[in-house]
Amino acid sequence: MQQFDLNLSSGVEQIELPVDDEHRKEGAIVKFQSDYLGPQQAIDFYNKLYKQVDWQKETLWIFGEERLVPRLVAWYGDPEAEYRYSGKLHKPLPWIRPLQDIKEQLEQTLGCCFNSVLCNLYRDGSDSMGWHADDERELGSNPVIASVSLGAKRAFHLKHKKNPKLRHKMSLTSGSLLVMQGATQKFWLHQVPKEPKITEARINLTFRKVIL
Repeated sequence: MQQFDLNLSSGVEQIELPVDDEHRKEGAIVKFQSDYLGPQQAIDFYNKLYKQVDWQKETLWIFGEERLVPRLVAWYGDPEAEYRYSGKLHKPLPWIRPLQDIKEQLEQTLGCCFNSVLCNLYRDGSDSMGWHADDERELGSNPVIASVSLGAKRAFHLKHKKNPKLRHKMSLTSGSLLVMQGATQKFWLHQVPKEPKITEARINLTFRKVIL
């Protein structure tokens, strides 16, 4: 299991997830820093990635019907970092410089290594991501997921898998860093809900390590 610790005095917040007596000691850890990237740095990365990422429309099967994924996606990483999500095996595109730069900055900050990143482009508030956990076998047990947001502010929700009354809601702003580690993926689901009033786009980068 990857281990790291963020310096809480540098503006990193430990998110207090709701608990009950049954689920009090599960070991889910979520940390958040609203200003991980400076305002201009976030704008520069957004502009580069919007133009340079090979954004793709994807489909998934729901109850026997093929539907468009409500966002654009791209999978980048080391050559061997293949990853199965939405029922499909994805072969990574080669790293581009902006993604490499963010990856290296994260690795220095967090003290752990990443070999891949899932890029999501939410074109406006009608794009979304449903409830899920990043618990695929390729990520191993207790993975570290580092999520960088650029562009429009979007809501981010978590709910417990066994007790859906346990929920946490927060906003992910441009330049922010959200880190999920420990047993978060084992016990919690997360989503980015639709927000029809939002007209601006958001880029989200979730860095991870595929176990080879």
